[in-house]
Amino acid sequence: MTERQFDGILIDFYGTVCAGDRAAVEAVCRHVVDACRLPLGPEELAVSWSEEFFRTLEGCNHDSFRTLYQCVCQSLRDTLKAFGRTPDPAPFVARLERYWTDPPVYGDAVDFLAAAELPICCVSNADTEPLLAAIEKHDLRFDAIISSEAARCYKPKPAIFTRALEALGIGPGRAVHVGDSLHSDVSGAAPLGITTAWICREDRIHDIGSHKPHYTIASLNELSALISLRNGPGNVS
Repeated sequence: MTERQFDGILIDFYGTVCAGDRAAVEAVCRHVVDACRLPLGPEELAVSWSEEFFRTLEGCNHDSFRTLYQCVCQSLRDTLKAFGRTPDPAPFVARLERYWTDPPVYGDAVDFLAAAELPICCVSNADTEPLLAAIEKHDLRFDAIISSEAARCYKPKPAIFTRALEALGIGPGRAVHVGDSLHSDVSGAAPLGITTAWICREDRIHDIGSHKPHYTIASLNELSALISLRNGPGNVS
């Protein structure tokens, strides 16, 4: 019997399985720019907000954990403070809440999840309830689901990946993780010994990462081909 190169797959959700939040964030930013009369455009605000969001996540892990919703609100609040604006962020973030529960799903992701023979764990920087609602709404198959809320930390922290490996019962050297963020996905999984596949769908607003993945792919169909190649006859580990 041929030994498998991989025994399981870890996969990001927003931006990888389903379309990223770019459209929702840009719509929020247009609203914020108009409502707060900001001296910059929606695209510039989106980048500034993204950078503040990543900084916020860094301080909201483990004993200091805060939900994604809280982090999004706080990062928008802090971004706007730099412009002397102090609105309640909740009405603006409401559009993102709708996106979290019903994001458009990529066709290649539906095909990939339906055809995959290896066990799959969804690993997402998300609050549990909206993530589960989105997965159920689109009837997607995962063998395990680990949200940042469940792990009480955000990618790229190692604990969330460790939880995913434990959920599948596999070691890091037997797993491949695929995601759309060089910062959150690649830089988090690679140091643990997990093979990384960066899916470059080219619709992210901003990514602060610069880590090099083991593989770069444009769709999950390419990941299927890689796994098939590495697991096939004559490719034993």
